[in-house]
Amino acid sequence: MAIEKATFAGGCFWCMVQPFDQLPGIKVVESGYMGGTVEAPSYEQVKTGETGHLEVVQITFDSALFPYEKLLELYWPQIDPTDEGGQFQDRGSQYTTAIFYHSTEQQAQALATKQEVADSGRFKKPIVTAVRPAEAFYLAEQEHQDFYKKEPSAYKADRKQSGRDEFIEENWQRKN
Repeated sequence: MAIEKATFAGGCFWCMVQPFDQLPGIKVVESGYMGGTVEAPSYEQVKTGETGHLEVVQITFDSALFPYEKLLELYWPQIDPTDEGGQFQDRGSQYTTAIFYHSTEQQAQALATKQEVADSGRFKKPIVTAVRPAEAFYLAEQEHQDFYKKEPSAYKADRKQSGRDEFIEENWQRKN
């Protein structure tokens, strides 16, 4: 077993757990905060946009069963990589996109996939998703963990209202 961590910011962390959860080799997906200046911030602090943290999901995975490259393949189609002001209905620096790498190998793979997205011609605007070194991870409060499972109606309503699914369908899914 080769247990590793991957950390992705893709806007509201509620919408970023489900795509990675319950796949072979994925041990746990946790919502939290990374990248800011306040130690052990609360959700209330982070949502102000003043701590410098981003809402993230941290994935603990067995890279022998589910390689990091496959996580990146899942990550990119969950986001609008051209939006520097947040994601969908969630606006502010705390909702911007980033890949936080935990090793030089992850950094190289993240940069390579970012370049692939840029070269794809899929988007007219530049790709602004940051590739940054991982920092301290602060676990979000319990009510934010597995939100899509605990509050399925609220999750579905929030996701529908956000416009994320329409964006994914229009920009990432192949047209026949």
